[in-house]
Amino acid sequence: MANRHLVPQAKDALNRFKMEAASEVGVNLKAGYNGDLTAKQVGSVGGQMVKKMIEQAEKGMQ
Repeated sequence: MANRHLVPQAKDALNRFKMEAASEVGVNLKAGYNGDLTAKQVGSVGGQMVKKMIEQAEKGMQ
C-alpha cells in the first residue's frame, strides 16, 4: 500500500511540496533516486512537511 495516493491527481502537487520543504531545510533533493541522503536529511524534510501541514490546518481552523 506504500506510495499510493488517496487522490492520484495530487501527485505532482505533493512532489512540489516535498521539493519546497527540502529547499527550506537545505537538503538537495532531486527527482528520482535519493538513496544517498542520510536519515537525518530525509527526516528533516519530512518534519518540515508536517510542520507546514499543521500550520495550514491551524489557519483553516481560524
